[in-house]
Amino acid sequence: MKALLGQTREVNNMDDLRIIELYFERDEQAIKETDSKYGKLCHSIAYNILNNYEDSEECVNDTYVGVWNAIPPTRPNNFMSFICKIVRNLSLKRLEFMKREKRSADVMLSLDELESVLPDDRYAPDVSDEDVGKLISKFLRTQNEDVRNIFIRKYFYFDSIR
Repeated sequence: MKALLGQTREVNNMDDLRIIELYFERDEQAIKETDSKYGKLCHSIAYNILNNYEDSEECVNDTYVGVWNAIPPTRPNNFMSFICKIVRNLSLKRLEFMKREKRSADVMLSLDELESVLPDDRYAPDVSDEDVGKLISKFLRTQNEDVRNIFIRKYFYFDSIR
């Protein structure tokens, strides 16, 4: 799992802060370094959501464009999380588009599971997405590491539980 998340030091070619500086300098090497360091992770997230290589590849490429457009002015504190969030959101948008064709049933099941327990505007109009995120984080901190990892892999990375 650590290798997948880009956390092994020997795999990382360049420090995240330096990559971010390359984006601020508008140096296209930033995209190459981002792909070198986080490409596998981005592809994994996109593929786990979309179950289609071509669509996943397109979402990863769109992620790099999104990062390029966001930095500057954004200066992310956690570059890996920043990239993961972008690829995940782009993949989910593509999944919504593909939903009409009934693809990726596992991901739709995961989203339906979450939808059934999370508050919506009808019942909790004053609860923001940020509040829900804080509650989930608080809950996960009370769980053992295995439960936390399974939850994150299932509902953030959309890994199959099989």
